[in-house]
Amino acid sequence: MIANARGVAARLLLAAEEPGDFLENRLERDSGFMALAGVDRRLCQDLVFGTLRWQRTLDWLGEKAGVQRPPPPPARVLLRLGLYQLFWLDRIPEFAAVNETVALAQTMGAKPLGGFLNAVLRRACRERTGLQTQLVALKSENSALGWSHPEWLVARWAKRLSEPQLQELLAWNNSPPPTFVRCNLLKGDSGTLVNAWKAEGVEYEAKSFPWVEEGQVFTIRPPGSMAALPSFREGRFYVQDPSTLLAIRELDPKPGESILDLCAAPGGKTCHAAQSMGNVGQILATDESQGRLELLTENCLRLGVTCVTARSTLKAEIPPTSFDRVLVDSPCSNTGVLRRRIELRWRLRPEEILRLSRVQLRLIKNAFSALKPGGRLVYSTCSLEPEENQEVINQILAEVPQLQLLNSTQLHPVSDHVDGAFVASFQRAGL
Repeated sequence: MIANARGVAARLLLAAEEPGDFLENRLERDSGFMALAGVDRRLCQDLVFGTLRWQRTLDWLGEKAGVQRPPPPPARVLLRLGLYQLFWLDRIPEFAAVNETVALAQTMGAKPLGGFLNAVLRRACRERTGLQTQLVALKSENSALGWSHPEWLVARWAKRLSEPQLQELLAWNNSPPPTFVRCNLLKGDSGTLVNAWKAEGVEYEAKSFPWVEEGQVFTIRPPGSMAALPSFREGRFYVQDPSTLLAIRELDPKPGESILDLCAAPGGKTCHAAQSMGNVGQILATDESQGRLELLTENCLRLGVTCVTARSTLKAEIPPTSFDRVLVDSPCSNTGVLRRRIELRWRLRPEEILRLSRVQLRLIKNAFSALKPGGRLVYSTCSLEPEENQEVINQILAEVPQLQLLNSTQLHPVSDHVDGAFVASFQRAGL
């Protein structure tokens, strides 16, 4: 029932008001969401992600429709949800968007505000055509507000991008991403995988990128839950944006080598490295989060990866100069993946970028100490910010002269049409 989809969406959006893990990670752990039928589940996800992405613009619409001061959380969430249906989902009739939103107020502790919600939403309906025209103009007149981004972040990007590039990046961040997957060659080739998808009713399309071997990356649309697919449960593929594959191409791990993967969980790059090695060699995967390490272990088991040892960062013993290659997939601001990290734009703060750059520099120095002479070190982020990327590289080259820069690449949504990523590779001097 659509009404149930709205109710689950409202509950999830209210939960997103509180600090916690990213809402995107919670959906398939939520019993109410998983109990929805396929079409209602897709609607629920659209309502949740769309409302979160556009919440700043939705609040502006609320003000235009008569809201004089922010309502309390339940009513604020319901108002955004109702306005999103009115202005972004043409398939939902106006009366349904209004009536169901008001009805939800009774079950979410906002019954006294039902009349307020009804009045604002009905005014928005009456003035819909004019407001839609204003929404279009707002995207160029006030990009941060029109595209529902924080002012400070848009101002930062505007210094480096032309106006058309800025508009394209903001539109990218607000577009639902396709589901990219990597074929797991440890469990069979792409032909075998495609045959499995045909039997399962999965829609698929092969994709090509300069840094990825042909036949490894696809976009897919499963008929239902991803986790229900036999090909998923059997580990024949891994959900992974193609931008993340560049780091392993630069790492270039060989069979029989010893690899250190810092900040490894949930294990996408770790398992890709194991595939590149043909499962021959040793990978020590470390992470601070025990819960994320457990997820890494589950992924390795599902994908048939046998050469990985997972250890907590606090407990891992890392002898100096003992690894052929080291991957530093560093914590970062994630500004290159805002279309996937739905809540992040509202949680990130400007001061985080400088703090993270200090963490990144420390991680690279730790990685250097573990690297054999002549070994390769790869540093990667999913950030678009120079302070976390090129400026970190400049500083490490100045402070650690034994490292020679081999290559650095910035993937950008505007130019490369994938999630943002930065990858730099180094070689340690000596033999």
